[in-house]
Amino acid sequence: MHTGEIRINTGYKRFGGWINAMEREFTPPTSPVLSVSALNSLARSAIETALPLVWVSGEISNLTRAASGHWYFSLKDDHAQVRCAMFRGRNQYVDWQPANGDQVEIRAVATLYEARGDFQLQVELMRRAGLGALFEAFEKLKKKLSAEGLFEESRKRDLPVFPRRVGIVTSPEAAALRDVLTTLNRRAPWLPVTFYPTPVQGKGAGIKISDAIRTAAEQKECDVLIVCRGGGSIEDLWSFNEEIVARAIADSPIPVICGVGHETDFTIADFVADLRAPTPTAAAEQVSLSRDEWMQRLTTLHHRLSRPLHRMLSGHAQQVDMAARRLVHPAQRLQSQREGLAQFARRLNMAQAQTISRNRWQFDTIARRLAFTRPQPAQQHDELVRIHSGMRRALNHQLETRKAEVERMASHLAHLNPEAVLARGYSMVRNAQGEVVRSSTQLKLDETLDLRFHIGNAQAKVTKKDNE
Repeated sequence: MHTGEIRINTGYKRFGGWINAMEREFTPPTSPVLSVSALNSLARSAIETALPLVWVSGEISNLTRAASGHWYFSLKDDHAQVRCAMFRGRNQYVDWQPANGDQVEIRAVATLYEARGDFQLQVELMRRAGLGALFEAFEKLKKKLSAEGLFEESRKRDLPVFPRRVGIVTSPEAAALRDVLTTLNRRAPWLPVTFYPTPVQGKGAGIKISDAIRTAAEQKECDVLIVCRGGGSIEDLWSFNEEIVARAIADSPIPVICGVGHETDFTIADFVADLRAPTPTAAAEQVSLSRDEWMQRLTTLHHRLSRPLHRMLSGHAQQVDMAARRLVHPAQRLQSQREGLAQFARRLNMAQAQTISRNRWQFDTIARRLAFTRPQPAQQHDELVRIHSGMRRALNHQLETRKAEVERMASHLAHLNPEAVLARGYSMVRNAQGEVVRSSTQLKLDETLDLRFHIGNAQAKVTKKDNE
């Protein structure tokens, strides 16, 4: 913890170098003259560039809470002070109300308020002084003990189901003691308690707590040990974050329940203990099941035991009934066998009669099939004659139909036959290329033409033509 110390020395050298550079730059008479606002702007840029985000510790003074929600105050030590501003967007996350005279640690950015040329810190985070060192010590010890395996679940022991005596390590003035005793008296008034008084807060409390735990282990009077105290700040609970207490809990041959603080409080003792309870009352509940809970457990066990027992008795009863049914008088057994034989005889006679009836029906069926398929020459001859006459009639009808169709087609062909046209006195004219002449425009004078008549051919020469 660095109370009253402002750790901003890392920027002095760079800031001084920047000033020297400015002196060299602006000393020549030819350099331009800066305005105050330009100078402050350059100074602000230089400060914010040279000084990183830093933690600073000191005492709050001249604290002002503006109507806008911003906080303005000075942070001082014995030799210096610096102005600070914490805007509303940041101070709303502070879960306590700072006041003048409070020792705090702030994380801030060094800057310059250009309007007045004031050097100030723009605060990002604020905490009470000393908490950072406590958290650092907490994490350091936690890592150390974790590396040694003191937090491993494999080394933690189960609590006794029926403890014969419970030990309590806490302060006689602690409210936690009353809570534990009240809970034990309500849930298990028959359970004896041994109290090991010790301070749980203040200087030397850790040593006394560890001594009380070792005393309980040496006396071996208890089956389980409750180490507890009520809630408080991290400083109030710090005794349970000391290594000597953690070692005493880890070395204890008696299972230890740690019920320190509230549900959100965690200490090194919680990680080392065999069981962590969120509150002292919860720790007392862990070692003392109430009468109703025991009755509920006994009822559940009774049902779990009675169901298989009833199933076993029912199975044995069925086996006895089956064995009793087998124990019959010999005369009754002979009568039963005679009845069985008579039943078999009736079933045999019925099967025989059914077989004979089925065979007779099959025989009749086969006889009818044979009678239907027996050859009948006269009937088949008449059928052949009838089929032959029908085929002849159909063939003659088909021939007549085909003949009429052929004659009709021949008549059509005769009408289309060019020879028939020539027979009526027409002729066919072809030119020298063999083309049929259909118009006089195709003819040339002195051209030789081939004339075909119905009977014979002739040649002619064109001596005159008329295209109309």
